[in-house]
Amino acid sequence: MRGLRSALWTSAALIAWTHVGYPLAAAALASRTRRRPAPEPPDELPTVALVIAAHDEEEVIAQRIDNALALDYPAQRLEVVVSLDGSTDATGAIARDRGVRVLDNPRAGKTAAQNAAVAATDSELIAFSDANSLWEPDALRRLVAPFADPAVGYVCGRLALVDPASGANVEGTYWRFELWLRAQESRLDSITAGNGAIYAVRRDAYVPLSPAHSHDIALPFRLRRAGLLALYEPAAVATEPAAPTTAAEWERKVRMQSRSWHEVLRGGMLDPRGLPARYVAELLSHRLLRYATGPLHLVVLAAALLLAPTSRAARALVAAHVAWLALAGAGRRGAGGRAAALAWYYLVVTAASAAGLARMLRDGPQATWTSVEGTR
Repeated sequence: MRGLRSALWTSAALIAWTHVGYPLAAAALASRTRRRPAPEPPDELPTVALVIAAHDEEEVIAQRIDNALALDYPAQRLEVVVSLDGSTDATGAIARDRGVRVLDNPRAGKTAAQNAAVAATDSELIAFSDANSLWEPDALRRLVAPFADPAVGYVCGRLALVDPASGANVEGTYWRFELWLRAQESRLDSITAGNGAIYAVRRDAYVPLSPAHSHDIALPFRLRRAGLLALYEPAAVATEPAAPTTAAEWERKVRMQSRSWHEVLRGGMLDPRGLPARYVAELLSHRLLRYATGPLHLVVLAAALLLAPTSRAARALVAAHVAWLALAGAGRRGAGGRAAALAWYYLVVTAASAAGLARMLRDGPQATWTSVEGTR
């Protein structure tokens, strides 16, 4: 019984820490941390290769390229490259018609296509974007500005999700919280993850990764270990459509979680050597424990069920889980208002963390996928 109680309360405490305690602690520490002075702008803007990895994106690639070519950045300092991941549709032809460089690569996943583009270009900075992202006109200038500081190796911009007309998905609410937390981490030390819509890295710091790895998690972590900062720049804005419903998020989140778990368990993220103590705390609190929320909830529920006959607190936890599942069920049906929608979203995210771990252990991380409506 003592072991069950320990497992229950330790797991519950870890869930509370990653979702409530850590964000509050990070905000409190960030408010006491001196802001980095803005670096002096260079005499000349750096050269940039803007890489768009694409697999069968004929419906959106023209708009993406037109948006990239319209950026407020000197044309002679910017090269737009579409790196195909084994596309079978007209994506390549559409891109060539717009005069940008196109690389034909075999189907091996987004990371492999990105590696090929970096190897084929020679700019000072490499910027990356999803095929369905649209950047604000000044986004690239904002994104490259922090690189005037030689200590900066990676910069991620702000992705704003455009909710569908149905309003059936509350992904945007979670995402705004996530971006707020990244702002705290960026001020404390470095961010622990980026997003595929808008980010950039120094060419001489770029790390070619295997298709099993994702830039979003792997690059900030590896560059921080190399002694470079990974920062969040909220003034560099990109937009993407959110998935139309929370249920539509499921497969994408399981895929992403399988890759995240691979990074944690097999990518060296559990090895703190060479990392500042603050960054180690960020990784454990924001990444490892966030990904572990699903398995931790299962431990809490299983232990509470076993202890329920003799423990009032355990019965209360079982009742809380039942109430949460009932509220989430209402949210799945579109009933119950925003509270129910948030409960349903949290259930999907939490279950996806457990399903992603199971998929990674069973099949390995998922390197390729088919594009769907919403974020990639």
